[in-house]
Amino acid sequence: MAERLPISTEHCTVERDGHVLIVTMNRPEARNALSSSMLVGLADAWQYMTDTPDIRVGILTGADGTFCAGADLKAMGTPPSDPAVQERMAKIPNYHWRGLLREARPTKPLICAIEGYAVAGGTELLAGTDLRVVAEDATLGLFEARRGLFPMGGSAIRLPRQIGYAAALDILLTARSITPREALDMGLINSIVPAGQALAAAREKADEIAACAPLAVQAILRAVRETEHLPEEEALKVSDEIGWPVFETEDAKEGSKAFKEKRPAVYKGR
Repeated sequence: MAERLPISTEHCTVERDGHVLIVTMNRPEARNALSSSMLVGLADAWQYMTDTPDIRVGILTGADGTFCAGADLKAMGTPPSDPAVQERMAKIPNYHWRGLLREARPTKPLICAIEGYAVAGGTELLAGTDLRVVAEDATLGLFEARRGLFPMGGSAIRLPRQIGYAAALDILLTARSITPREALDMGLINSIVPAGQALAAAREKADEIAACAPLAVQAILRAVRETEHLPEEEALKVSDEIGWPVFETEDAKEGSKAFKEKRPAVYKGR
């Protein structure tokens, strides 16, 4: 049974269920467009993921069949109605960039589960996650150029690195809608699922990750992020610095023991 956490806000519901954190953008009357209250909740959720050892993986989704229709500039400029959230907003450095996963991304894997619209800021959020599960009838795209704007969430930098120059510029410069099939072919997403099944499919993937040794998972994620654009020789040195300590953990010993005993490993994250 998922437990709603007090860091939830009016437009962002944060729940934990075992080792999994589930973050729901919850402003369906505006297609879950970004607001100050939502961004504060997202920023707090990512920090909670990083700081809480028992959390091994997160899922980001949207309420009522929509992921996120991007920024609502008016709502993002309006202070949250809750004084406690206003106080948190004032205390979180760059809460908007943190919420959008441009800065201070969580150190654990984050999966997005997309239904409906995931456009503009919605696709920018997708690009900040690690695994992407998308419903077959979803709509993706970065519409900023069509509106005379710029994708400030980081997509102009991230997409060429994630899917290549030509595919990224096709998305960025045309500002057109992208189908899930196109996104899969480009390597932008991991899988397409039937409509209404994105969250369930993401949860299956999250449980697979949560069953692995958390320190090993976090080390692998860190190595990928920190070496992605380094020359191979330099990248391998960084990888060794991150990877060798994993072999000294209790979880590494438990993994070997469980394999010999032909039983599931019980990892404790130490």
